[in-house]
Amino acid sequence: MELTFTQHIFEDALFAAMAAIGFSSISHTPRRIYLVCALAAAIGHSLRFVLMSPHGVGMNIIIASAMAAFAVGMIAVLLAPVVKCPAEVCLFPALLPMIPGMYAYRCVEALLGCLYRGAEEMFMHYLYLLCYNGITCVFIVLGMVIGANLPIFMLKKISFQATR
Repeated sequence: MELTFTQHIFEDALFAAMAAIGFSSISHTPRRIYLVCALAAAIGHSLRFVLMSPHGVGMNIIIASAMAAFAVGMIAVLLAPVVKCPAEVCLFPALLPMIPGMYAYRCVEALLGCLYRGAEEMFMHYLYLLCYNGITCVFIVLGMVIGANLPIFMLKKISFQATR
């Protein structure tokens, strides 16, 4: 049975929420934070999925990740006073499911390919893969950092209210 686009969105949100709860639990955050982390991760990851999907917007992964990280940041800042914790405690576990692991893995794989291939043609191919995946990975993370921190600086009164 083929899943519909809406079912794919809910599946993506569910797995992102589960990952965020897992990252929250190993970070020793209070249990009252788990729901906020799960909600933020589910919304952020599924937003990125919709923005990147050809059935949705078809956007580039870097811009989609930055926009999704902004949404996660807004949720974390707005809900942090409710759960009485700093916004960063909700923000970081919710962002971890969006870390570009495959690009990082392919970058390391290409680096090893460069080191172990003697022929110039193969070396250049792996060097191209190393540069492409490395630059993509760095810019995705950079976009996520900027997107996630913008709400904290935009809503200073709310974001620093929870720490008082």
